[in-house]
Amino acid sequence: MPMNADSTPSTESDRTEAFLRLLTEHERRLAIYVTGLIACPQDAQDILQEGKIVMWRQFPQFELGTNFAAWARKILFYQILAFRRRSKRDRSETLSDRLLETLSEESESAMKERRWQKREKALQNCVRKLSGEHREILELRYRDESSIEGISRRTERTEGAIYRLLSRLRKNLYLCVEKELSQA
Repeated sequence: MPMNADSTPSTESDRTEAFLRLLTEHERRLAIYVTGLIACPQDAQDILQEGKIVMWRQFPQFELGTNFAAWARKILFYQILAFRRRSKRDRSETLSDRLLETLSEESESAMKERRWQKREKALQNCVRKLSGEHREILELRYRDESSIEGISRRTERTEGAIYRLLSRLRKNLYLCVEKELSQA
């Protein structure tokens, strides 16, 4: 990419390309960061989208060669705080801003130590150990975001049986991941 002497993109097109490359490189980890701090997946998605807009608007102030992920997470953290202030509909949210900040710092530490990647690799190994039928049910629920009712119809099981199976699978996957990580 053509750069001028001070190492900034020389054209608007270069600036756009630099932003898109950095965002694409870090997008998955940024999504993990937000979903780790926001319970509702739709709210997390909304915050992430709004955060990307803010990142784009503030990108001219970003110094290329510095830590894009840390810069982006800071923007997302402030988006989360703003969302929490705007959102009065969820009275069940009890996290204080200080606790949220502590969780954010822990997430930063986990990113630096690559704990997310290790946990994800362990999860992949554990999922591979499941039967094909159980993997399919997990994929329907979490990859395809199928409803319990839809999975029930497709697998010809009751909705209650699907709830119980998913609960057991989540528990077994959690235990398997913890075991894999402790052996690493």
